[in-house]
Amino acid sequence: MDLLEAPLRDVEFLAVDTETNGKAGDACELTEVGAVLVGGGELHDRWETLVQVRAPLSRGIQRFTGITQDMVDEAPAAELALPELAELIEGRVLVGHNVSFDRRVLRQAFERSGLDWPDPPALCTVALARRLAPLARQRKLVALADALGIEVETAHRALADAETCARVFCALFAKLCANATTVGAALALLRPAKRKSRDTLPARRAMHLPDFTGLPDEPGVYIFRNAEGQPLYVGKAVKLRRRARSHFAPSSPTGDWTAQASIVDHRATRSELGALLLESRLIKALRPPGNVRLKHQDPYVYLRCRFDVNYPVLEVAPEPAGGHAVNIGPLRGRASAAELKEQLDSLFSLRHCGRTMKRRHHPSAYGQMGRCLSPCLGDLDPNLYRRRLDAALALFTGSSDGGVALLAHVDRQMREAAAEQRFERAEWLRRRRARLRVLLERLGPFLRAAHAHPRLVLAGEDGVEGMDAFWLVGGRVVDWGPVASAEEVAARTAAALTARAEPYVPADEVHELRIVSTWLDANRVATLELEPRPSTAALEGFAQRSGLTELAPTRRMSDSLLEPRRSTIPTA
Repeated sequence: MDLLEAPLRDVEFLAVDTETNGKAGDACELTEVGAVLVGGGELHDRWETLVQVRAPLSRGIQRFTGITQDMVDEAPAAELALPELAELIEGRVLVGHNVSFDRRVLRQAFERSGLDWPDPPALCTVALARRLAPLARQRKLVALADALGIEVETAHRALADAETCARVFCALFAKLCANATTVGAALALLRPAKRKSRDTLPARRAMHLPDFTGLPDEPGVYIFRNAEGQPLYVGKAVKLRRRARSHFAPSSPTGDWTAQASIVDHRATRSELGALLLESRLIKALRPPGNVRLKHQDPYVYLRCRFDVNYPVLEVAPEPAGGHAVNIGPLRGRASAAELKEQLDSLFSLRHCGRTMKRRHHPSAYGQMGRCLSPCLGDLDPNLYRRRLDAALALFTGSSDGGVALLAHVDRQMREAAAEQRFERAEWLRRRRARLRVLLERLGPFLRAAHAHPRLVLAGEDGVEGMDAFWLVGGRVVDWGPVASAEEVAARTAAALTARAEPYVPADEVHELRIVSTWLDANRVATLELEPRPSTAALEGFAQRSGLTELAPTRRMSDSLLEPRRSTIPTA
């Protein structure tokens, strides 16, 4: 039977990954190849080999892949290693992450060795994710695997990446079979749509462009307005002029607001974080029609606890909670955060169920194992449950790292169990601790509740004079803006700490908390802890060490961009 007509469920697949010398075109050489046999949605045999190269490997590619020159010098030549791979490929469908790259590298290696390339049909896991897992916005192999709940321990080695690719393929295989019955149908399903030729595209309507000459190539926010001064669209950029002009490039999609845009206002900031924060505030204040909604497109989540129900529960959500709640994060990866929640629930005997609690006549499985206090039975003292919950949250609401505090708590429990000769529980806790240590490394370098971490942040951009300062107190941005001197930093810090608010985030500031927290987790900038309260000398020294130089006096953020003004530019 022709392989293209074979049913998907009956076909064997070979997930492959290649490592190269990092060069392009004819200079590209195969250094390692790994393959994993997949059948029936399960992983079977593994195969890998290093391959000799003609040209020496660069130091950069050796550091990146971990494949040294000595390793490839001792490896078999391609003409000796590749015939075995050809036998594995024969009669099977090739699977790869960005499989076109692996096909090209392998075909080139086969041709150089004087071997016939088997030319199998190939499926790409990137195309699979784009079609069948559209919510997984990050499609690099490790990020995609994490979004699908697949653990990755090693990357940038051929067999490890081939195995991760195989697991991603298995995770999406059921959806693929639901949409295609044969190999040929699967290839057709994942084939990219043909782009329309320029002759068939509708002509772009001529329009008068706004005047961009006043926009600097600095971080900030821009606002497009119509001839009457009404806001149409708010955007942020690290380079204002370049980003604003890009909306009117021939290749950019035309929107209803671009045809009406006559004016472009702007407000420069000293940092990308300042631009993000100002953009969020202006969108909420102006509600321009071009900004449908504030969106987040990152992998971060929060472990949060809301106190608006009896017997509150821990939960994992993409947004921090507003109001009377504790938010821990941002955390990297929903699957790891969900596992941390389960670990805390079991260690402190908290509810594993959702916010809605149904009355039960018998304890759940967790209750029977002693991992839940079973408030659903109706006979539990609420104060006992709250003490357990407060003990769990206290690990993350202090001034120290919550991960370190959690491991110390497990260590104490282990010692107590051993002293009481409860050796089975001590062993259970030992295994838990080992797993928690791995889990905490994945979730981020520092785990604390957002409101329990008052700090001052100074952020700037290369080539931009001055810096933006952000005072984060009680889980909120109590003040922010450009600063002109170390003395100004000290004065505004005193005012921010004096105006300390309740340690709960108002609902209308939840998105701001997410913007600041996730940006700070992904970027390393100068940060000073404000608890205990630093002296004036410590604040001024911190500002000077961070690179803040004396500038002309700056002004706080005003509302000038909120005021409409009329156009002086003729409209179409």
